[in-house]
Formats: sequence, structure tokens, C-alpha cells
Amino acid sequence: MQYNYKLLLRKEPEGGYTVIVPALPGCITYGDNVEEASTMAKEAIELYIEELKDHGEAVPDFCL
Repeated sequence: MQYNYKLLLRKEPEGGYTVIVPALPGCITYGDNVEEASTMAKEAIELYIEELKDHGEAVPDFCL
């Protein structure tokens, strides 16, 4: 199954970008540039979903 989630990218004053996935509480990561931040977000989402499945929890299949 493929999931699509919105990402919120916030440019940080010291440089780089923080990425928040609103549909997945606590799913936050960081990258030095937009491309890296997006790649890190994809990995964070995959790990988050894996943990949900491992614990028998429902995986949100929607975007906020």
C-alpha cells in the first residue's frame, strides 16, 4: 500500500530545514537542504509506519 502525507518544511535560522508530518504525531526530521529534508522525511515516515504496524496500530491513510 502506498501512503501520501503532506510535509511541512520550516527553514531554520541557523540553516537547514525541519520537516513535520502533521498526520503522524511526533514524526519530525531535519535536512541541510530541501532535497535532503524530503529524503529524510520519507525515511522517517517509513520507520514510523513500520513501528505502528509492529505494535498493531492503525496506519493513517490520509493527509492533514
